[in-house]
Amino acid sequence: MIRISNTLSGQKEDFLPLGDTVRMYVCGVTPYAPCHLGHAMSYIAFDTIRRYLEFSGYKVKYVQNFTDVDDKIIARANEQGIPPQEVADSFIAQYFTDMDTLNIKRADIYPRATEEIPKIIEMVEGLIQKGHAYQMGGDVYFRVLSATDYGKLSHRNLDDMMAGARIEVSEAKECPLDFTLWKASKPGEPHWQSPWGQGRPGWHIECSAMSLKYLGETLDIHGGGEDLIFPHHENEIAQSESFTSVTPFVRYWLHNGFMQLGEDKMSKSSGKLVTISEALAKYSPDALRLWVLNSHYRSPITYSDEVLASTEKGIERLRRAARVDIEKPAGTSIDVQHCREQFIEAMDDDFGTPQALAVLFDLAREINRGHDEGLGIAETHKILLELAEVLGLNLLSEPRTPEISIKPLISLLAKYGLATKGTTDVDRIISLLSEKRAELRRAKEWQLADGIRSDLNELNISLEDTPQGTVWRYSKP
Repeated sequence: MIRISNTLSGQKEDFLPLGDTVRMYVCGVTPYAPCHLGHAMSYIAFDTIRRYLEFSGYKVKYVQNFTDVDDKIIARANEQGIPPQEVADSFIAQYFTDMDTLNIKRADIYPRATEEIPKIIEMVEGLIQKGHAYQMGGDVYFRVLSATDYGKLSHRNLDDMMAGARIEVSEAKECPLDFTLWKASKPGEPHWQSPWGQGRPGWHIECSAMSLKYLGETLDIHGGGEDLIFPHHENEIAQSESFTSVTPFVRYWLHNGFMQLGEDKMSKSSGKLVTISEALAKYSPDALRLWVLNSHYRSPITYSDEVLASTEKGIERLRRAARVDIEKPAGTSIDVQHCREQFIEAMDDDFGTPQALAVLFDLAREINRGHDEGLGIAETHKILLELAEVLGLNLLSEPRTPEISIKPLISLLAKYGLATKGTTDVDRIISLLSEKRAELRRAKEWQLADGIRSDLNELNISLEDTPQGTVWRYSKP
């Protein structure tokens, strides 16, 4: 039985979906800038949760939105002198490139706010008719005091929120807690015709409209970063349950922890971030996934080049085990079924990926031991690949060759008397130097052999001697 930590109840609960198909919604990005590692953390976490649900026999219908109309998109478009939709389309394309590289499975549906205006208007009209919303000029606000259990997700008291709220002079609202459902457009902004004049949707209403349209009145799982608990997800609950009169809107609320950069949360708005593309220039996609999954999805993670360099070595250990020659005697050196059960036990407990990864490393160690001792490892190898796939690790993929300047490497070939034969392949050149080093070590010419390693270190290329041979890594300065 899978047990999930539900933000709504604050407790760990048995996972009991309403039907055969798990209805899962995860908040997507506002595409006005490149995605950063905080986005990678969240989408790796929910991709892994989805994969495990499917591994456990569930069908999953997964929906993730794009907020493709927003003040920040409009501001970026004005800076560049291009239409806002062109800005959104560009960063959405980059989003898919980043996520595909990280082996994140695509959602079944990616609705965009700009394409769901009729459903959004329908919801706003319904909320007005039921007395949960009101019009002020060209704007429409949700009447928070009409939702008597407002604050139940974030575990906040309505009276305390009222006491702490500040009334902005520019906002003509009945209550300072009321939030925007529809906002009148300013000159030059994207807009759509509505019963309240030309305007565009508020941020919160789009997710409710999309989830209702594509997943129905009650979702099994709604996910996102913990920074979305209040006000975004709190507001989603209020407007969704007020519109449908159905509770609960979501049965299980899941939230991932923050990504830290030093002392600060990684975010686009603060500018304190490492983009996914920047990270992928230094580390493999599997290393980034392993780094995220080494922590529980609800825990914070701090970015560190030292930690990621170590994680890269860890993923290489798994890769080496995945690539061993399994043409050995039949059978296995360990109880693989017990290992599988340990993996399931870890993941059943609120998707405990750190403990699940420990099982993978145990399997890798047994594969290497069995290989060295001539034992049967085929079954161990098979289950390693199966469980790695559940975590989204593609251990049989070829590591991407980073962009390394070729000229200094060719100079090293000449320095150590190796013919280049016109090659410009980084892997081939480093292999030639590594073979030369091995030859020098066999001849006990230690100083020259160490010279090759030292020269490569100067180029941020390290050689590591392993039982399976010498491997190299590049650390971008």
